[in-house]
Amino acid sequence: MTVRIIHKVFRSSPTMEGAGVLVHRAFGLPHVPELDPFLLLDEFMSGNPEEYLPGFPFHPHRGIETVTYVLHGKVEHRDSLGTVGTIGEGDVQWMTAGSGIIHQEMPKGDESGFLQGYQLWVNLPASDKMMNPRYRGVKEVEIPRITKESGAVVRVIAGEIKDVWGPVRDIVTNPLLLDVSLPPEVEIAHRIPVGATVVAYAVEGSAYFDEKRGPHTYEMQGGSDYPHDRDSLIGPRHAVLYNDGDQVTIQAGPKGARFLLMAGKPLDEPVAWSGPIVMNTEEELRTAFEEIRNGIFVKYGKAVSIR
Repeated sequence: MTVRIIHKVFRSSPTMEGAGVLVHRAFGLPHVPELDPFLLLDEFMSGNPEEYLPGFPFHPHRGIETVTYVLHGKVEHRDSLGTVGTIGEGDVQWMTAGSGIIHQEMPKGDESGFLQGYQLWVNLPASDKMMNPRYRGVKEVEIPRITKESGAVVRVIAGEIKDVWGPVRDIVTNPLLLDVSLPPEVEIAHRIPVGATVVAYAVEGSAYFDEKRGPHTYEMQGGSDYPHDRDSLIGPRHAVLYNDGDQVTIQAGPKGARFLLMAGKPLDEPVAWSGPIVMNTEEELRTAFEEIRNGIFVKYGKAVSIR
């Protein structure tokens, strides 16, 4: 057994998306292909409706899967497949854009006006980039919850833990996506196949994400690096990228911890990325944007006007 150690830590940075929504981006285009098959992770969290109510009006996607996970508040969804629904607290939307989909996501806060959630982009291999699009809405009650004797709680969204499978299945890249909550000082270990890309994102509290605790690199969104002591606890709005191995071991700090843990096999393919479209070549990107301009982007479903 080889326990994975931290390779880099990314601090999320504020950016504007959609029609003017403040998000905190943990990683994105500058980190390709380092996090392959993962492309982007955004956190949307605010108690100020002005920061999220403009939402994400109708826009296209091709060549990727987008995963939206809501912890507080809700997100109203519509798309060119005719899907209409609401992603509520604890719910997940797993949307495969494939050959092309146009959708909108309009967030709303809870009764106090608070909104918190995450969007993850997962790349599709070249052989599946033009597959039929599909939408999967998963309610909170459908997500299995494993409670350990230590008090640790693991929500299995995708992938498997000891024969417990998440409700999101038949995903091309076969990813793992867990939501893990640990009581103070509690440690959890999870086996992950060698060769997979493994990323953790701190949601609440803080944790030691590396049992070796030695010098490592903290990577800032702007690209500048500075040394950081691995003995330090890592808290919210930080993503941890691991070196290779077959197990991750994480221990919560004095106030407990909650984090997302994701893993996937790298595609090892070229990435051509512009805005909401991720393909393998620049020519494929040009084709996608020409189709958007000509109103022939959507291959399955009904075309939707993009504002």
